[in-house]
Amino acid sequence: MSEIVQSSGKRKRAIARATIQKGVGRIRINSVPLEIYPNESARMKILEPLMLAGEEIHSSIDIKISVKGGGTMGQADATRMAIARGLVEFTEDPALREKFTQYDRTMLSGDTRRVEPKHFGGRKARARFQKSYR
Repeated sequence: MSEIVQSSGKRKRAIARATIQKGVGRIRINSVPLEIYPNESARMKILEPLMLAGEEIHSSIDIKISVKGGGTMGQADATRMAIARGLVEFTEDPALREKFTQYDRTMLSGDTRRVEPKHFGGRKARARFQKSYR
């Protein structure tokens, strides 16, 4: 096991950077403890890699996460990816990597989809301006 591991995760416009070190199980996101993180569904998504890793790993590390950009769920997905990548690097366990990949591949590899840019002749990327013949 490494002493301190830094990892990052991206989802859409959100970028999360996590620092994992030995500790007592504290998780802070932008200096806010995970227990009082406002969005319940985002909190559950962030906890997924820790639940899969097991209680013995979860209770022996401290995680500090800095996340910015994007929306609430984009930040949650970026945070989830940063935690999962950091845990794999921290524990140096190939079985944990395989477990994450089997559960959900985007935990480690990420989703490459991005917003399509706006094009000429319309309001958005696909929508065109309406024609009026009167």
